[in-house]
Amino acid sequence: MKLERIDQIDRIDLTIVPASLNRQCRSLIESYHRIHGYAALADLLWKSGLGPFIESQSELRQLLKQASMSRSAKRANDGFVQIATTILALEILASGFAGWAGLYPEAALIAHMLLKPLPSNQQLPLMAFYLYQKQPTVPNAITMLAPSLDPNADSSAF
Repeated sequence: MKLERIDQIDRIDLTIVPASLNRQCRSLIESYHRIHGYAALADLLWKSGLGPFIESQSELRQLLKQASMSRSAKRANDGFVQIATTILALEILASGFAGWAGLYPEAALIAHMLLKPLPSNQQLPLMAFYLYQKQPTVPNAITMLAPSLDPNADSSAF
């Protein structure tokens, strides 16, 4: 999907995220929260300054609404995990982490444009949280996010 005008940024189809990156990010996030619990995930998203970004994206806004209103903890956690997964994947694409931008240059450009409006001190808050902690809580977190060498392993998925 090509982005023709910057004012279309709130109508981006978030399926630009490669399916394999989406799976790897979700695996990392779920690994972390299986150890530490899911209770703080919604807080993490909001306190990281991502609230306005989530609200600006219709798909993420809908997931947030469903997760926030769910009576089932499992469904709520799944919604928050999906939001975090999508944002972490966008951060990885935008930053070029582990070569993802080289593999998916158009998706990386769109991700960079999406995340550019974030305050400079909060450019990649989920990468900072999940990947660059002083005491990593998920062993091999960085290697978990390396692109697959299998050329048939991917198709975009939200």
